Amino acid sequence: MHFEYFIAKKVATGKKKSFTRLIIRIAIIAIALSMSVMICSTALISGFKQEISGKIFGFWGHIHITATDIYQSLLESNPVKQEQDFYPSLAEVEQVSYAETVEIFGSEFERWKKTKGGVRHIQVFALRSGIIQAKGEIEGIILKGAGQDFDWDFLGAYLSEGETLSWNDTLASDGILISRQTANRLKLSVGDRLRVVFVEKDDPIQRRFEVKGIYKTGLEEYDSRFAIVDIRKIQQLMGWDANEVGGFEVFIDDIDDLDALADYIYYEQLPDDLYAEPINKKTPEIFQWLALQDINEVVILALMIIVAIINMITALLILILERTNMIGILKALGSTSWSVRKVFLYYAAYIVGLGIFWGNVIGISLCLLQDQFRFITLDEENYYLDYAPIDLNFWVILALNVGTLLVVLLCLILPSYLVTRISPIKAIRFK
Repeated sequence: MHFEYFIAKKVATGKKKSFTRLIIRIAIIAIALSMSVMICSTALISGFKQEISGKIFGFWGHIHITATDIYQSLLESNPVKQEQDFYPSLAEVEQVSYAETVEIFGSEFERWKKTKGGVRHIQVFALRSGIIQAKGEIEGIILKGAGQDFDWDFLGAYLSEGETLSWNDTLASDGILISRQTANRLKLSVGDRLRVVFVEKDDPIQRRFEVKGIYKTGLEEYDSRFAIVDIRKIQQLMGWDANEVGGFEVFIDDIDDLDALADYIYYEQLPDDLYAEPINKKTPEIFQWLALQDINEVVILALMIIVAIINMITALLILILERTNMIGILKALGSTSWSVRKVFLYYAAYIVGLGIFWGNVIGISLCLLQDQFRFITLDEENYYLDYAPIDLNFWVILALNVGTLLVVLLCLILPSYLVTRISPIKAIRFK
């Protein structure tokens, strides 16, 4: 056992009551609170971003493939042929290689990487705007056409009433899925019938639908504007044939591969008349808002680290002052200043480690309780969620623990320099 570590352990585990014990307890509590706040904030922000982006991607897919000669929006779509070389074989794409540009000392270098995953699913879609008329009420709506390849896993999880659409091999279904917001405003329930009016030049076209299900994703921007119908209804309204659709929605395995796979699909898979665009570029506002949460996370982590450092510097200086006699005796016995400083740094590491341990216990416990019971609620209209989501990541927590320990101890090296200023003779006589 190292001499410095042995002395620090004896000092740390001593039972002698003193004012310093109170200071040490305060330092431990401060570090524990800082650590628990950092764990909770990273878990909350990560969970928040994951849930919101997951809802958006679940509703729209990760990448849209559409015609190149249209205005890039979500409201209307020009027809493209469903029979394509990449459909549906694109869903079989696994990892792909791509070039990544990195900057080192002001110079740019290119390196090749592989995506974490590939394409999970591809499905057709089409959009058509109209006006719902029901029970004397009217409301603008955008119908999203879904085909037989539609993945109901996402929307099915948010279905509060009724059932998903079913397909007949010959006739287009007259069923419609509307959001809870639309149902409440128009006073509709499952089984009710409604009319949707489509303006086609000067002649309005009307179609009747039956409400098959009511969903609620919490994304007010989408819930208030969209309804799901059989894609063949939109093909009929638009005058398209059975081989024409509005475009393709592509779902991928890992969100980190979004840009790489979007480029791969566009440059390697698509013909010249089609275009691939990730959904975060079609609707950048929400994703920019989510990116702002990273700034909040950095600010919280920086403040908590500063609180921990200030508390530990104060505690270390008090420890050195209280142990002035011990410092003098150790120096008189031949210990170097650095050796004595290491004693106090070991002692500080013990305090920081104890605070980190209890911080983990408190922080992880609070996160698990919130994940289980969801006692922290949110305003769904403003935050798209009715509760604060949690995403606990082992590697993030490990990085917080190691990073906090290292940063705090590095910041204590300079204050420990006070030991070198203590004279052995004066220290032994110090009262």
